[in-house]
Amino acid sequence: MSQGPRSTHGRTSAPGVPALDWLAGDQRGAGILDTARRLMEAEALLAQVLPPGLARRCKAAQIDRRRLTVSVPSPAHAARLRQLAPTVTARLRAAGWLVEDIVVRIDAGLGRPATERPPRQTEGLGEGALDAFEALRRSLRPGPLADAVGRLLRRHRG
Repeated sequence: MSQGPRSTHGRTSAPGVPALDWLAGDQRGAGILDTARRLMEAEALLAQVLPPGLARRCKAAQIDRRRLTVSVPSPAHAARLRQLAPTVTARLRAAGWLVEDIVVRIDAGLGRPATERPPRQTEGLGEGALDAFEALRRSLRPGPLADAVGRLLRRHRG
């Protein structure tokens, strides 16, 4: 199903290839790399068998003995995948995979983009506020607080 690592000696390699070569050279790393490749191959085959909308949301999570575990984001996706499981299993076997069963696992966070915080909306200090900080700075004794108020004024006025 998957080929072993290819030597990149003597040619320019893509970013990350030296790390993959190093990982493939370690016994435990080679096992992890082989598992990752098998899961990616299973996902590619799922993409060919399943309807496109469903295939985009399915992730091959584990291959254990003769069982493929597939993660989906919702119960609706799980129900649809369970309906198609016999077809998917038959296609996997036809492609040379020793898979007899497909287990569907719901992972609610799957496929959800990481939420990004919107940029903070800030308003600058008005002239009245800056005048008040200036009066405060003049009334303070020299020290860390007076220095901080001075920096605030420089930042907002200059």
